Amino acid sequence: MPPDTMTSRFPRSSPYWPVVSHPLLRRVLPGLAVSALGDGMSLVAVTWLALQLAPPGQRGTWTAIAVAAYTLPSAAGTMIFGRHLAGRSGAQLATWDATLRATALAAIPAAHLIGALSIGLYVALLAASSLLRSWGSAGRFTLIAELLPQRHHLPANAVLGIIGGAATIIGPPLAGILTSWAGPVWVIAIDAATFAALALTYRLAVPAVKKTDPTEIAASRTSGFRIIRHNRSLLGLLALTFGFFLLFGPFYVAMPIIVTEDLHASATTLGLYYTAFGAGSLLGGLATGYLHRRPLWPITIGIVVGFGVVMLPLGLDTPIGLSLPAFALAGLIWAPYTSTSMALFQRTTTANLPQALAANSAVTVLAVPLGTMLGGPLTTGIGARPTLLLCAAATITLGVVAAGLTLLSRKPPATDDAPSASRAKERLPDPDVPTDSGAVRR
Repeated sequence: MPPDTMTSRFPRSSPYWPVVSHPLLRRVLPGLAVSALGDGMSLVAVTWLALQLAPPGQRGTWTAIAVAAYTLPSAAGTMIFGRHLAGRSGAQLATWDATLRATALAAIPAAHLIGALSIGLYVALLAASSLLRSWGSAGRFTLIAELLPQRHHLPANAVLGIIGGAATIIGPPLAGILTSWAGPVWVIAIDAATFAALALTYRLAVPAVKKTDPTEIAASRTSGFRIIRHNRSLLGLLALTFGFFLLFGPFYVAMPIIVTEDLHASATTLGLYYTAFGAGSLLGGLATGYLHRRPLWPITIGIVVGFGVVMLPLGLDTPIGLSLPAFALAGLIWAPYTSTSMALFQRTTTANLPQALAANSAVTVLAVPLGTMLGGPLTTGIGARPTLLLCAAATITLGVVAAGLTLLSRKPPATDDAPSASRAKERLPDPDVPTDSGAVRR
C-alpha cells in the first residue's frame, strides 16, 4: 500500500503532470513527437543532400545556403501572411505551418524521382517549406498559453524541449543509417510525412476557434513589435537571444566539414554528434520544469556563458572522445534556454502574447540562418575549427556583457529581505505566477 501511494504521488506531484494529463495537450503531444523525430532526421539529411548536389569547390557555401533556406524565409512570412494569420488560434497557426512544410518537403523527393532536382530547386523548396515556420513556433507557445495557467507555462515549454531532445538522440543516427542505405532525399521524404501527421493531429485534436475580428487583426500586425520595443526587459532578452543563436549558426557549416575533411568520417559520425547534443538536451529538458520557482533572468544569462565555455573543445584539435562529451554537455546547458526565455515572455505579456511571440520569432528566426550563412565565408577563410573557436569565445563575451548590463541597470533592494519599490512594480500581479525576482528584472 505505501509503495503504491508513493508511486501515485510522484507523477501527480511533478510539474509536468498538468501538461501531459491535459485532455487536449495529451492528444497533440504524440503528433509533436513524430514531427520532432522527422526534424531530428533532417538535421543530417538537409546538409548531406546539399553536399551531394553542390558543385565541386562550393560545398561549404551551398551547405550554408541550404541550411539558411530551411529557416530564413520565415521572417518574411511573418509579415507577408500577417494579415491572414494574425488572430488565428495557436493550433490553427501550427496547422498551417505543418501543412506547408509537408507539401514543400514532399516535392523534393518528387523532383528527384523525375530527375529534376538541382541545388537551386532544392534550396527553393527548402525556402518555401519555411515560410510559416515562425507562425508555427508562435502557435505552439500560444497554444500552451491558451490551454494552461501561467504557473504551468515553463513546464509545458520544457515538455516541448524534452520531445526535441529525445528526437535529436534518435533522429540523427537513424538518418545516418537511412542516408547510407537509401540516400538523404528519402530521409527528407520521411520528414515530410511526419509534418503531414502533425497537421492532421492539430486538425483532429484541437477544436476549431473562430477568427478574431478583422479590426483587431489589423491592429495586431505591429503591436507585437511595439510591445517589445517599449519593454526594456523584452528588448534585452530579444537582443540576447538573437546574438546567442547567431553565434551558434556557423556550427551547421563547420561541423559537417570537420567530419568529412578533418576526420574523414561519414554521415553516421555527424549523426553521433547530434545524438550527443540531444542526449544532453534531454537531461537538461527534464530538469527545466523544476526551475519555475527560480529567478529566470540569471539562469538565462548563465546558459549563454556556460554554453560558450563547453563549445571551446570543438574549436580545438581535440579527439572525438573529448569533443563528443563536450557537445553533450553543451546540449545539457542549451536545453532550458528556449523554455526560460519563452516563460519570460509569457510572464511579461498577457493579452498580447501571440503578437509578441510572432514578433519575437520574426527576429530570432533570422539569427541561426544568418549565422549559418556567415559560417560559409568564415570556414572558407579561416577554417572550420577556428570558426567554432571564434564563435565560442564570442558567445562567452556576449553572456558576460549581458550580465554586466543587467547588474548595472539593477536597483539595489531596500533591504536584503525585501525588494525595492521599483522592482516590486516590475513583478506581475497574476496570482498564478510564482514569485520570481528574475522573471522581469531589467
